[in-house]
Amino acid sequence: VADIKRTGDHVTIVSFGKILKEALIAAEELSKKGIECEIIDLRTIRPMDYNLIFESVKKTNRLVILEEAWPFGNISTDISHKVQNELFDYLDAPIEKVNNADTPTPYSPVLLEEWLPNSDEVIKAVKKVLYI
Repeated sequence: VADIKRTGDHVTIVSFGKILKEALIAAEELSKKGIECEIIDLRTIRPMDYNLIFESVKKTNRLVILEEAWPFGNISTDISHKVQNELFDYLDAPIEKVNNADTPTPYSPVLLEEWLPNSDEVIKAVKKVLYI
């Protein structure tokens, strides 16, 4: 069962695992500008709590998915597909995915930091779905 880590009315951000902290950092920063993000921690991907995601998207009408994975063939792709199939008429903007860079995993700590998704990328994705 997924868990709502933060309630909000403007956009739903779905994530899981250690990268969730970047979503929380982004939400805190965005709240200073009056943008309230609902943060969902999936906690498990099997079973996936689609119902909680659907209810949140029905409320916010926007979805950003943050996942520490390559952009191709991942959990965020599956969530995007399900939400578009089930809730297309609720969406006010295309779904945004925030993933790792589409390159091999770098060894250098400096490059690794650039490769992983971060709160700045989440903020950009949220602003994009809000047309800001």
